[in-house]
Amino acid sequence: MQSTIREIKSKFRLFMNGVISQSLREKGLQYRLIFGIELPRIKEIAAQYEPDHELAQALWKEDIRECKILAAYLQPVESFYPEIADIWLEQIHNTELADYVCMALFRRLPYASQKAFQWIASEDRMAVYTGFRLITHLFGIWGAAMNERSCDEFVDQAAAAMDSDDLIVKQAALSALERYAACCDQPNAEVQRLLGAIE
Repeated sequence: MQSTIREIKSKFRLFMNGVISQSLREKGLQYRLIFGIELPRIKEIAAQYEPDHELAQALWKEDIRECKILAAYLQPVESFYPEIADIWLEQIHNTELADYVCMALFRRLPYASQKAFQWIASEDRMAVYTGFRLITHLFGIWGAAMNERSCDEFVDQAAAAMDSDDLIVKQAALSALERYAACCDQPNAEVQRLLGAIE
C-alpha cells in the first residue's frame, strides 16, 4: 500500500504545476501540499489503478489535494458505507473538493438522495453546499422524479438557503433549483418565485 502511494505521489510530481498550486492557495485552499494538477490529468492517473477501498481510504487521509481527489475516483461504491460518507464530508473544507467528490463518487452511491437531503438540512455550511451540489447531480441522473414530500422538502431548504447571507450556499441552492426547473414541464409556483427573485 505504501509503495503504491509513493508511486502515485511520484506521478503527481511529474505533472506538478506551481502556477496553479499558488493560485489555489491564494483562493484559500488549505492543504499540507498542493501539486496544482488539473482534473483531466488526475483522472488519467486514476485510470491506471483498479478501484480499491483500502487505497482510496489511505489516499483520503493524506492532507494533499490531489490524493483526496484521486481517492474519490478509486473508491468502490459497494464498500463506501453511509457512515464513511459522513466522515469524508467532515473533511471537505472547500467547494472544489466538494464538487469533485460529488461528481466522482457521491452521485453514484445507492443512498445518495438520503445523504443529500440530510446534508442540506445541516447547520454546517459545507454540508449544505455539498448536499445541494449532490442534488444537482442527481437531477441530472433522474430528472425531476421526486415524490411530493421530497419536492416540498427540497424547495423549503432551497428557499432557506436563498435567504442566507452565505454566497456559496446560495449559489449551490440556486444551481440545484435551476437544474430542477429545467427537468420539470411546469415548475411549481414556489420554484418559479425563487428563480424569479434573482433575475
